[in-house]
Amino acid sequence: MQAQLKTRPEPRSRSQPGGTRERRQAVSVREVSRTYASRDRAGASVQALDGVSLHAAEHEVLAVVGPSGCGKTTLLELICGLQAPDSGSIECAPAALMPQRDLLMPWLSALDNAALALRIAHVRRADARARARELFAELGLAGWEEARPHELSGGMRQRVAFVRTLLAGKDILCLDEPFGALDAITRADMHAWLSDALAQEPRTVVLVTHDVEEAIVLADRVAIMAPRPGRVLSELDVSLPRPRGRTDPRVVALRERALGALGSPHERLAR
Repeated sequence: MQAQLKTRPEPRSRSQPGGTRERRQAVSVREVSRTYASRDRAGASVQALDGVSLHAAEHEVLAVVGPSGCGKTTLLELICGLQAPDSGSIECAPAALMPQRDLLMPWLSALDNAALALRIAHVRRADARARARELFAELGLAGWEEARPHELSGGMRQRVAFVRTLLAGKDILCLDEPFGALDAITRADMHAWLSDALAQEPRTVVLVTHDVEEAIVLADRVAIMAPRPGRVLSELDVSLPRPRGRTDPRVVALRERALGALGSPHERLAR
């Protein structure tokens, strides 16, 4: 199968009779495979993804969970157009990637770091800073505009990185383990913050995480991936009201289902 990488214009909202909004498919990944040539002496190739298919609806939060090395980051880079699949197809609007590390420039202020995507797009510095300042106020960063990255907490740095990703102007956000480096207390605070932020600035989100509870707390749907080569084992719908707590019995039940799907191949065949 020949690989295809397509982009389409950002989808417009469409209303159904009675004023309800139809959620269009925003990301479509069909039978995608990706193999890397090895650089070791043996010359063996490494298959990261094997026939992965998944989709995300407009303004849906899709979490992708799986063990380390199962191709989750590769999947995000494919969706963002940073790589091309060897086979299969990807259809989506242009997407912005927020990598695992915040990658803030130490010599820039928090505000200028957040405005960087706009500056790269040749927006005047004053205008870029003004747009970033609006989001700082909305997302709990007011008063820290001129702070340097080393003066910010880990959670604040992640928020600055998220503002920078939002200001890239893409309707699709790919978040790669955005809270993986944070302590448990800060991570719980960031979960609540991200849910609020997406309520204020709706986006279609593909969230990669190795934390099953995090996926269930944040996502509308969870795709569970097998060890390398990555493929989708199953999907879970998370039709629970927000905010969600980790100790909620419904969250715990879904966590156990997801962990069961992530068990050994022998255990999966036995169920």
